[in-house]
Amino acid sequence: MTHFPTPDTLHPVKLASAKNHTGTVFLAPATADHPQFHAGDYTYASAHVTPDDWAQYLAPYLYPFSPEALRIGKFCQIADGVTFITSSANHRFDGFSSYPFGIFDGGLLDTPAMPDAGPDTVVGHDVWIGQGAKIMPAAVIGNGVIVAAGAVVTGQVPDYAIIGGNPATVIRMRFDAGTVTALNALAWWDWPIAVIRAHEVAIVGADIDALRAAAPIS
Repeated sequence: MTHFPTPDTLHPVKLASAKNHTGTVFLAPATADHPQFHAGDYTYASAHVTPDDWAQYLAPYLYPFSPEALRIGKFCQIADGVTFITSSANHRFDGFSSYPFGIFDGGLLDTPAMPDAGPDTVVGHDVWIGQGAKIMPAAVIGNGVIVAAGAVVTGQVPDYAIIGGNPATVIRMRFDAGTVTALNALAWWDWPIAVIRAHEVAIVGADIDALRAAAPIS
């Protein structure tokens, strides 16, 4: 078995020339300097044109001073053009105008024209987000979800759903409720990487019995 990169590897993909593919990064090291951007081990993002700042590219409204955070689990797969529109992008819409007057005289977030702090945006483990999808403020995406290309995701998405559209709705569930419960209990994404790789066939082949037998004893 070839050596699997450690989760602190910035560029985990090697080209045939042995050079790093700079258009794919593990997000934990790529966004480590952003205090509000939290990505789990082995979660990666890709871009056809490599950005200078991955946190700004993926979540352009998530500022270091933002009161909310973006929290992404382990082993997620984020395609080119995905945008997380976090709560700091919001305007007030409960009054007569949504115009953010205060930001033009230095008020930033300390102005009556700005909304109250919004909730975090949360993505579970092993989530695949397709090209060009937009994840809206305060969305909560469950484990194992597949987000179709171009989807606009709002609200709460159940574990192991396939979703698409604008606004995104559940197209179908990937597995029955019993299997979803078992997968969440097994939480294979928390296993040591050597154990995960040794039982990759069971994980990608949906063999729940083999996965139960492989679970490390805690």
